[in-house]
Amino acid sequence: MSSLAEHFAPQRQGGPMSTPFWITATPPASHGELHIGHLAGPYVAADVLARYLRAEGEPVLFTTGTADHASSVHVRALRTGRKPEEVAEGYRAAITADWLRSGIEFDHIVRPRQDRGYGRWVADLFRRLHADGVIAARTRPLPYCEPCDRWLHGAHVTGSCPHCTAVSEGGMCHECARPNDGADLGEPRCAVCATPAVLRRCRRLYIPLEPFRETLADYWAATELPPSLAALCASLAEDGLADLAVSHPAQWGTSVPVEGFPEQRIDGCFEAAAMHLFGYGDDRPLPERTLHFCGFGHAFCHAVLLPVLLLSQGIKLPQDFRVNESLVIEDRTIVSGSDHQVWALDLLTEYGSDTLRRYVLQARPLGRRTVFRTERLEAARTELDENWNSWLTRMFAAVRAHSAGLAPAALPGGAGWEVLERRLLRTVEDLRETYGPDTFDPRRSVALLDEAVRLVSDFGHVNAHERGRPTADCRHLPALSAQLAVACALSAWAMPVMPEGAERLASALRAAPGRPVSGAALAPPPPGSRLAPPSGPVFGF
Repeated sequence: MSSLAEHFAPQRQGGPMSTPFWITATPPASHGELHIGHLAGPYVAADVLARYLRAEGEPVLFTTGTADHASSVHVRALRTGRKPEEVAEGYRAAITADWLRSGIEFDHIVRPRQDRGYGRWVADLFRRLHADGVIAARTRPLPYCEPCDRWLHGAHVTGSCPHCTAVSEGGMCHECARPNDGADLGEPRCAVCATPAVLRRCRRLYIPLEPFRETLADYWAATELPPSLAALCASLAEDGLADLAVSHPAQWGTSVPVEGFPEQRIDGCFEAAAMHLFGYGDDRPLPERTLHFCGFGHAFCHAVLLPVLLLSQGIKLPQDFRVNESLVIEDRTIVSGSDHQVWALDLLTEYGSDTLRRYVLQARPLGRRTVFRTERLEAARTELDENWNSWLTRMFAAVRAHSAGLAPAALPGGAGWEVLERRLLRTVEDLRETYGPDTFDPRRSVALLDEAVRLVSDFGHVNAHERGRPTADCRHLPALSAQLAVACALSAWAMPVMPEGAERLASALRAAPGRPVSGAALAPPPPGSRLAPPSGPVFGF
């Protein structure tokens, strides 16, 4: 696979081509299962945007990967007496299965140990950066565990962050998102045996970031960064960018393809950033726009290291960022490997994807940490049962009882329909705003959808009394047709948030799934269409 610069330059001269909207989400380390903090962070939100854009007819490329070569995978293997490849493969399979069950549809998930050509591509990129002087050798202190006879880097070492004093691993502090070199951690200890580390001099490969400082500062200034990320980037630029280690003496990971470092492996953060470029592929023109979803603790890789990899190859992409904070449980941050996890698989099994997706979008930690509360997850299920499913059950029962299970041959109408229709058309414009990339706000999307359901549910209750007239004369059918029109609209409008239930509803109404979020969706099924309501709840279970 050629470099992005080598491959894309001639393509952009060759005439019009479809340029995708590129959406990325942080590759999770495959040392554990997904927990609700992952879903409340980048993954569900990024999927909402991708689904909306696809329905609008926009070419979208939605990518991620699994960080199988992260040092945390090796640490988990050492603690459990397993081989690191067994840990990586087992949890990679679990992670991808949880994404699927959550309704998260990636176009490409990079699998470092399975994808053909990946290892050669990463090695070629690393080798080329070294030849260009972007990567250079440095001799610095590195923690070492004498009882384990092992160099300590990444997840192998813990201590206090030199910038914020929080407990941190080597390489990157997930609290303040600033890098460290391991040796500058306060009281570094071995993560496996807890022995205090000693410092030994070690020759490794680094990316000196300071030569990129002015270019990065201009790049950040031209990008509308979230305030938390803007503050981080401004402080990094003001303090001066340190050299970033991109190789370590280790037993796990991709071997360094540079002579003189035979026992070293490529750093996991470097590989996670490079993984995005591999995921984009070499058969597409450069995207007109990219949008990265990530947790704040991983923001350095997205906002600093990835741009450096691009800029070093002469590529400058317009990039946007959606950064979330952490979800916490009982005042404990959800941290991989903790005993205080709420696993995605368990919650999906108990609540289903519709309930869990709408909950994590409502609880999404933007600008501050939020607390996971079981009662609010229960409330999300109650909202679907008592409002969404209750109304749909009444509507389908009325179709069965009063229209022989067929869509009635009546135009939408009924008492209050004109007012309701105007409100719904305003609602869809608001929805389009909340789904759009420039004003993305999925929490507001959930609120708008709930309000639309409450409005049509009230409309249905009010017009149900038409059937009580001594001579009904089919006066109740326009209101029934109106409710079917709203149901058809919601099968499109709710698809980005709750794809499982929306697809089920579209199937029941004989409507095409994945239609645009537009006013045109507010139309009933063709008269005489035989509807196929599900035997159970439409949304959730």
